[in-house]
Amino acid sequence: MQYMLLLTSAPGEGPQPGSPEEAAEMGEWFAYDDMLKQAGVYVSGEALHPYETATTVRVRDGATVVTDGPYAETKEYLGGYYIIDVDDLDAAISYAEKVPNIGYGSVELRAVLDLSELTG
Repeated sequence: MQYMLLLTSAPGEGPQPGSPEEAAEMGEWFAYDDMLKQAGVYVSGEALHPYETATTVRVRDGATVVTDGPYAETKEYLGGYYIIDVDDLDAAISYAEKVPNIGYGSVELRAVLDLSELTG
């Protein structure tokens, strides 16, 4: 079963950009990527640019409205994701708890819906 790990953290939490701590954490992220790949569970994953660079698009009453910034004000923002292929939720949790930013961020796990199961 595939799970998406949605990686979030609050603005200002974690290492500051350009700091030695950020460089050290990047090494942890590369090691985490390698661990997922070596375990054979990695499907895909990417980091995202900061939330301030987001653009939100809505269509209301036939009119397109484009807004700078994230969709909604929240305490945490999406910073990246992984998709992994594992046996069950417990296995997904075991990989989520190893994410390098878990000490100051969080990981939301969502099972990926296989649409072929709905259409038969």
